[in-house]
Amino acid sequence: MTGNGIVQKLWNYCNILRDDGLSYQDYIEQLTFLLFLKMADERQKQQPVEATLIPRALDWQSLSCRSGN
Repeated sequence: MTGNGIVQKLWNYCNILRDDGLSYQDYIEQLTFLLFLKMADERQKQQPVEATLIPRALDWQSLSCRSGN
């Protein structure tokens, strides 16, 4: 995905959260959490022997398996 594609996807998520009644501060916080989880997942894939601090039930993989409903 290109840099512009990522930016567009991020803004789409911002619009969804805003439309659901979250304030600017709230959706920035939620998107920051998502980016943190995704970055931790990518790092774990690159360095699988390194221990992760994120519990399995709360990591990116378990989150990505959930539906948005």
